[in-house]
Amino acid sequence: MSENTQKGFTHEKVETNNFLMIVLILLVIAVGGLVEIVPLFFQKSTTEPVQGIKPYTAVQLVGRDVYIREGCYNCHSQMIRPFRAETLRYGHYSVAGEFVYDHPFQWGSKRTGPDLHRVGGKYSDDWHRIHLINPRDVVPESNMPAYPWLEKTLIDPTDVAPRMKALRTVGVPYTDADIAKAAEDVKGKTEMDALVTYLQVLGTAVK
Repeated sequence: MSENTQKGFTHEKVETNNFLMIVLILLVIAVGGLVEIVPLFFQKSTTEPVQGIKPYTAVQLVGRDVYIREGCYNCHSQMIRPFRAETLRYGHYSVAGEFVYDHPFQWGSKRTGPDLHRVGGKYSDDWHRIHLINPRDVVPESNMPAYPWLEKTLIDPTDVAPRMKALRTVGVPYTDADIAKAAEDVKGKTEMDALVTYLQVLGTAVK
């Protein structure tokens, strides 16, 4: 049997065997994915926090959970891309070191609303509260829904420490003291307070 005939037979065998084809496709995808992803785990730019970044406080952490629960990430990315049009509008582009304590991070491509990565300090607390209660009061053309119930919903103090302990297991450097005082830090605060506090810290580590 000639070499060409052998090659043709092998190629035909792969094409006509569904199971073999699936296995080989999965193998190629796995190898390609590992080649792209594994080196990132050893790059300082992706694994080490940028200077000035700190783990979220108890209140900020609750605010982030509210942000995710209410689906804010569906319309607002937290990734500024390294293009001139992006940085002129939003500020310094996003770097991985800003998100080493985010589980999961909020990078994305969806922008029904503006990117929120550098929103921290851009508006006052009162502006954010009005915007969340009735967005049209500050942005008339907004199609964002209102979240008035956040102003009346108190944070459950017993729910915060377990979240911080869980995050510590994946590398967020919370101390025993941080966890112990979490309940006291959020006592009497509303979900509105927490969400505004979270928004005000976004992107403030890098200017």
